[in-house]
Amino acid sequence: MIENQSDNIDNKESDISDLDNAPEDNSPLEDQIVENDESSSQKTGEINTEELKNTISNNDARLEQLEKEHETLKNQYVRISADFDNFRKRQSRDQDDLKIQLVSKSLTAILPIVDNFERARQQLKPESEEAQALHRSYQGLYKQLVEVLKQQGVAPMRVVGQQFDPNLHEAVLREPSEELKEDFIIEELQRGYHLEGKVLRHALVKVSMGPGKQNSQEEVEKDTVEVDIDSEESTSEDV
Repeated sequence: MIENQSDNIDNKESDISDLDNAPEDNSPLEDQIVENDESSSQKTGEINTEELKNTISNNDARLEQLEKEHETLKNQYVRISADFDNFRKRQSRDQDDLKIQLVSKSLTAILPIVDNFERARQQLKPESEEAQALHRSYQGLYKQLVEVLKQQGVAPMRVVGQQFDPNLHEAVLREPSEELKEDFIIEELQRGYHLEGKVLRHALVKVSMGPGKQNSQEEVEKDTVEVDIDSEESTSEDV
């Protein structure tokens, strides 16, 4: 019995020694696992690289689209800003024109009063002290009225001796003049006025036709020449 147990122990020891001396067969499996890990990591890297490229490409496309949208919005802003600036200038100009029209209408209604003051000044010849006092009062009112018109931008025209301009003057009479050439203003019949450089009222004027005697002398000389030509023609016919 004891021998059998010793034999079993020897057998077990021999089996253990055989296991210790047996060659390792796990190397191919480990290599395969390493290769699988490397291939999987390589595939993962390739996938990550492809995704990165796609992401960069998408970002570039998106950036280009945003730049185009930015340029479009910028152009729209510039156009709207220019339109608004033009609208603001046009609105300001229209308001100025409307203001000038209203002021012109009011001042045009006052101008006949100024004309009456000027006619009275030319006709009045105060002799007594009472008349002189009245005349001084009248002159004060006239100066005050003229000052108000001047503050509003009204300026009188100076037309005598100037060349006739239909944009500024209105010719009422035309007569010969020895002093002024043709189309020059001889006399101012009603004063014209400017308002801020524009015509508030045209001046009524008398315009020169040129020297009258010279014109009549030229007509006489012309008639004499025509008579001489007629006499020469009749003489030639008689011959």
